[in-house]
Amino acid sequence: MNQDDDMIHGQTLESWVINKCDQWRDHYESNYAEIHDEYYRIWRGIWDRSDTMRDSERSRLISPATQQAVESSVAEIEEATFGRGKFFDIKDDLQDPNPRDIGFLRNQLEEDMHFAKTRSSVAECLINAAVFGTGIAELVLEEVKEFVPATEDNEEMGMKAFGVYEKDRFLVKLDPIMPQNFLIDPLATNIDDALGVAIDKMVPYHQVKQGIDSGIYLDVDVEKDVYDPELEDASKITTLFTDDMVRLTKYYGLVPTELLSNVSDDDEVEDIIPVDKDQSYTEVIIVIANGSTILKVENNPYMKKDRPVVAFSWDLVPFKFWGRGICEKAYNSQKALDTELRARIDALALTVHPMMAVDASRMPRGAKLDIRPGKTILTNGSPAEILQPFKFGQLDQVSFAQASQLQQMVQQATGAIDSAGIPASINGEGTAAGTSMALGAIIKRHKRTLINFQENFLIPFVEKAACRYMQFSPDLYPIKDYKFVASSSLGIVAREYEVTQLVQLLQTMSPESPMYPMLIESIVDNMGLANREQIIEQLRQANQPNPEQQQAAQMAQQLQMATAQAQLEQMQAMTAEIVSRVQQNQVETQLLPVEEETRRISAMAKNMPLDEFKQLIEVAKLELKEKEISSREEIVKLQMANQK
Repeated sequence: MNQDDDMIHGQTLESWVINKCDQWRDHYESNYAEIHDEYYRIWRGIWDRSDTMRDSERSRLISPATQQAVESSVAEIEEATFGRGKFFDIKDDLQDPNPRDIGFLRNQLEEDMHFAKTRSSVAECLINAAVFGTGIAELVLEEVKEFVPATEDNEEMGMKAFGVYEKDRFLVKLDPIMPQNFLIDPLATNIDDALGVAIDKMVPYHQVKQGIDSGIYLDVDVEKDVYDPELEDASKITTLFTDDMVRLTKYYGLVPTELLSNVSDDDEVEDIIPVDKDQSYTEVIIVIANGSTILKVENNPYMKKDRPVVAFSWDLVPFKFWGRGICEKAYNSQKALDTELRARIDALALTVHPMMAVDASRMPRGAKLDIRPGKTILTNGSPAEILQPFKFGQLDQVSFAQASQLQQMVQQATGAIDSAGIPASINGEGTAAGTSMALGAIIKRHKRTLINFQENFLIPFVEKAACRYMQFSPDLYPIKDYKFVASSSLGIVAREYEVTQLVQLLQTMSPESPMYPMLIESIVDNMGLANREQIIEQLRQANQPNPEQQQAAQMAQQLQMATAQAQLEQMQAMTAEIVSRVQQNQVETQLLPVEEETRRISAMAKNMPLDEFKQLIEVAKLELKEKEISSREEIVKLQMANQK
C-alpha cells in the first residue's frame, strides 16, 4: 500500500473532498486573498486602514484612475463582443446539402441565451477578470416555467378567452463566480488539467430545501450554518440574516474510486454511480452542505464529460491559473497617486483652515480656543500681544504636475485611455501619424485580451451550452458536431481609428473609382448608427445596375461586336481581292516574254524558208508549253501558300 492509499484509508468521500478544498483555500488565502481584497476596494473606491501609506495620513481619498481604466477596458471588450448583436457563429459541414438547419440552430441558441440573460453574466465575468485578473463562471442547468400570452376560442359562448399558458423551458445559465468562492488545484493552469475544482459559497437555506423537494438533491437533513465572511467580497458588508444560510460546496473533478465504491453501497446512490474499479480515479460531481452532508453525488452526466466551469485570464501569467488584471497593472501607479492626493489634501487642511497661536498664560481659565466668524475672545491683556494668526504656508505647485504624471502612468500601465488621455499619451505629437501610432498600440493590447477571452471563455461556453441543449433538449437541437467561431468585431476605439483611416483613404480616391462605394460601405459599417443595416442595403442597391440599362448595355455590346465582325470580314474580302490581283499581274508579267517571242517568230517567218520555219514553230511550241507548265506550278504554289 503506497502513501496515497494510506491517506485515503479511513476517509469518507465528503471528508476527502473537504480536505482538498481546505488545502486549496489555504493556498488561495496565503497568496491571493489579501491582494484581491485590495484590488476590489480600489475598484469600488472603498477605504480601509490597511491602505494607508503613512501613519500621519488622514485623508481617505481614492483616485478614480484605476476605476476609469477598468470600466474603459471592459467596455471596449464588451462592445467588441456584443456591439453588433451576434457574438458567435456556426460553421456548417461542406458536404451538408441543407444549410438551413445551421441558421435555425444559431437563431434558437441566440434566443435561449437572450432569455437566460447571458450577456449580463458575461459582462460581470469581464469585470471580475479586469479587477482580479481571472473571470470564472459556472454553467447551471435549469428548467423554468415560461408564461406565454394566448387566446382560446369558446365555441359554446361564441367568445374568446384571453390569458396565458405555461410551458417548460430548459435553460443553460451562466453564473459568475467570485475568486474567493472558487477553489482549484494549485498546480493546475487550467480547469481541465486540474484534479478538480470547487465552488464554495454561502447560499440561502430555502434554495437547498427547494433542491431537495424537486429531487435535485438527496433527501437528507440539512442544518443551517454560521455565516462565513471569508466567502464574501471585500466590501465587508455584514448581513443581518447570518443564521439562515448553508455553506454549499460543489466539487467537479476526480475522486479516488475506492471512496466512491463505499458511497455506491448506499441504496440512494447505487443506481447513479456505476463504478469502474479498474480506474484509480473517477470523474464525478459532488455537492456537500456544511462540509459534512452529501447532497448529490453522480458520475459526470454530460455528453463530452467536460466540467461545467469556464475561466479566462485578462492577461496570462506563465504556469499560473490566476491571471493579471487591470488593477494589478495599475497598482503601483494607483498607490503613488493616492498617496500624492492624500498628502495634498492633508496639507490643504493646514493651509486653508484658520489657526491661531495663543499665549495660554494670559487667557481666561476655561476659554474655548476654536475659531469662527463673529466670535468674541476674552484675553487678560492686549489681544495683539496674546493672539496671533498662524499659517503653515502655501501648497507646493509641483504636486499638480506630479499627480498628472501619475495618472498618465496608470493609463500607460493599463492601456486604457479615453479621449482626454489621448493627447498626453502621444508625447505632444498631435499629428495624424502620432495619433495613429498611439491608438495602434492601445488597440493591439485590447485585441490580445479579446482573443484570449474568445478562445478560453466565450467559445468554450457556447460549445458547452450547445452540447447541453442537444443532450437535454434534442427536439430543438439536433445532435451534430458543430464548429463554433466568435463573431466579435472591433471595439469602440478600434472602430473610430479604422473609420479615420478609411476617410483619409477616401479623400485620395476619385468618386468614379469602383473602390469608392466599397469604402463608403465600410465606413458606414463601422459606425454605431441605429439604421446602419438599412443604409448599407440602400448603398448596395444603389450600386446595382438598372435592369433596363443593363439590357440596353448588353444590346449595345452585341451590336458593337457584330459591327466589328462585319468590318473584319470586309477587310478579309478586300485582302483576298488584292492577293488575286497580285497573282494575275504576276502571271501576265510572266506571259509577256512569250508574246514578244511569238511576234518575233511571226516576223521571221515571212523572210524564212518553209522547212526552217516549221522547225522554229515546233521549238516555240515546246518552249510555250514549258513556260505554261512553269506558270501553273507557280500559281499552285501561291494558292497553297495562301491556304496555309
